[in-house]
Amino acid sequence: MHFDTLQGWLGWQETLHYQAIDLGLERVTSVFLRINPKRLHPPTITVAGTNGKGSCIAYLEAIYRAQGYRVGAYTSPHILRYNERIKIDGKPVSDELICETFARIEAVRGDTTLSYFEFGTLAALEIFRCADLDVQLLEVGMGGRLDAVNLIDADAALVSSIAIDHVDWLGNTREAIGQEKGGIFRPAAYAIIGDPDPPDSLIQMAVKAKAQLFRLGKNFSYQKQSNNTWDWYSDDEALPQLPLPSLKGEHQFRNAATVILAVKKMSSRLAVDETAIRLGLEAANLRGRFQLIGDDIPVLLDVGHNPQAVAMLADYLKAEFSGKCIHAVFSMMKDKDILGVLNIMDSVIYDWFFAPLTNPRAISESAIRKFFGQNAMTNVNFGFNNVAESFSAAKRQSQPGDLILVFGSFFLVSDYLAEFENK
Repeated sequence: MHFDTLQGWLGWQETLHYQAIDLGLERVTSVFLRINPKRLHPPTITVAGTNGKGSCIAYLEAIYRAQGYRVGAYTSPHILRYNERIKIDGKPVSDELICETFARIEAVRGDTTLSYFEFGTLAALEIFRCADLDVQLLEVGMGGRLDAVNLIDADAALVSSIAIDHVDWLGNTREAIGQEKGGIFRPAAYAIIGDPDPPDSLIQMAVKAKAQLFRLGKNFSYQKQSNNTWDWYSDDEALPQLPLPSLKGEHQFRNAATVILAVKKMSSRLAVDETAIRLGLEAANLRGRFQLIGDDIPVLLDVGHNPQAVAMLADYLKAEFSGKCIHAVFSMMKDKDILGVLNIMDSVIYDWFFAPLTNPRAISESAIRKFFGQNAMTNVNFGFNNVAESFSAAKRQSQPGDLILVFGSFFLVSDYLAEFENK
């Protein structure tokens, strides 16, 4: 099979495997070894976790680029363009390069089926292998142990946080999820845990793998200072008066501290000076995470879609937008903990505007009405055909000094940016 356009390839990949998510490494490994039999790859840092993965990748990418290294970063999902998933030196690679790589994978795939995510992961790894990189940064898509990214034996593996999400695939307890996430740890490699209260299973996975384990609050930590700086320190080193992380939210101190520990541990292969760390902390950028767009009525975008992420969003709103009237343009996927999210955000939001999405996984208006009803929430507006109509209605109800919050799903934020970013 061959296609001339990236959209042609992606549309076909969505139909290639009989289910969208099929965790397991046997199929994807067999294809990987056909295209890269010697398993060659640049130095690798892998990042897993329920929340915070993208932020950790953003900090790592900014720090290593500030040092002058050639960096590849693989993340998912994308916001607007598929190419955002595969970046080299901060820039998405071209359609042409992705299509060429897809064709090379297809030439060796044989009758082995691959999911959309597996095909993309193989493409990213092959592009990075051929790009003369100094380091590749890989974000785990879901889980860890059976995720396609886990094909690579990482030199350092970070787990940013453990919370309840993707219960149909990972389990419905933090212990079960921790065991899956900890599958990225490797013998003698660095296992770095940024969750301040990790489940025992995650720690035991590092011990079982005979990895070099480092934990936030135990082997490294941080302290905020009153002069808009913060201190990072580990068992044997300290960095005082660092600039505030560029990404917003209290949790970003944990993410940044975890990343600094990884950079320090990797220094024997990738030397990084303090100046690069400081520059990277200030330069990191991540769309859709507490992203504030200035306008006559400011708009805050956030892709948080589980209770842990939304609790951090609620804390941020209370700290940074206290007293403001907040209008929420909202939607979620139907397999998420919608009631848990509503419970957290109910006291923060003045009124809600449900935004229907075309994605088949998205919750329908009739279904989400029941969740709002369970909370006896009456300040909810329905009847819109798309995100643009929902947002326009929220803006009509807003006054100077208010805030419009667009949150609940990557797909919602993507639709908003596609409609309004250039306007």
